[in-house]
Amino acid sequence: METTHEQLRRQAIQFLQGLQQAGMTDLPAATERNLGSLVFDTPQGAVGEERTEFTTSQESASAQPPTAEASPAVVSPETEKAVPSFELSDPYGAPSPASSRRAALDLLSQKVSHCERCSELSSCRTQTVFGVGNLQPRLAFFGEGPGADEDRQGEPFVGRAGDLLNKIIQACKMKREDVYILNTVKCRPPGNRNPREEEISNCWGYSEQQLDLLQPEFICCLGSVAARTLLKTTESVGRLRGKFHQYRGSRVVVTYHPAYLLRTPEAKSKTWDDMKMLMAAMGIEL
Repeated sequence: METTHEQLRRQAIQFLQGLQQAGMTDLPAATERNLGSLVFDTPQGAVGEERTEFTTSQESASAQPPTAEASPAVVSPETEKAVPSFELSDPYGAPSPASSRRAALDLLSQKVSHCERCSELSSCRTQTVFGVGNLQPRLAFFGEGPGADEDRQGEPFVGRAGDLLNKIIQACKMKREDVYILNTVKCRPPGNRNPREEEISNCWGYSEQQLDLLQPEFICCLGSVAARTLLKTTESVGRLRGKFHQYRGSRVVVTYHPAYLLRTPEAKSKTWDDMKMLMAAMGIEL
């Protein structure tokens, strides 16, 4: 498949964002002298987890002032092997027009409404809860699963937790219709229990397709279920929050679920810190 200009643009943006998250603020100039001798010494793990160190293969020689007769550095086979390739997570493809995006989401929603992959969830639901909001969002909120109010109305975050999420969105100088809201699973687990791993696995393909169609610039994971599902991690919210993560072409922030904030009001200040970090990245002054 031919790589489009949009795909190349997203790959470049994602690569630079990864470097920025690793703590780099400047890029070295690509001259004939240093182009061949620059070695990227990247610790194991995802870009952004640890600071990336930049060194040269001729550190001892760099202490001496260059002479006019010095020849440009030449890339040796050993140096080529020392330069690892950066593995970028697959970015989204070229964005779809709003009209085709709506049609594709409608078809996916209909498919979800007839889903019976989880026998217990499909047998006790009132209706599925697909998602709602702006179809070309800069920001998408990714939650856990429907509660009783959501199951009854067919829309995510409409109960007490939804009221708190609306207040958070308003405090961020946005409106609910500016963002898109979806959940990890589309059916209410009985008794509002956490969705089981098998249920999350059965439903993940639908959420993945939603995000592929929406292509949000930013995603805010609300709670541990959403964060662990999207980022494929076992880390807690406390360890994941306060920094940016990456999902394809989106920058991801993790914070506490509004339902948790209702039970633990003292955590609201931490969530507000996360939202201020997110709004700063979006260029919204609070």
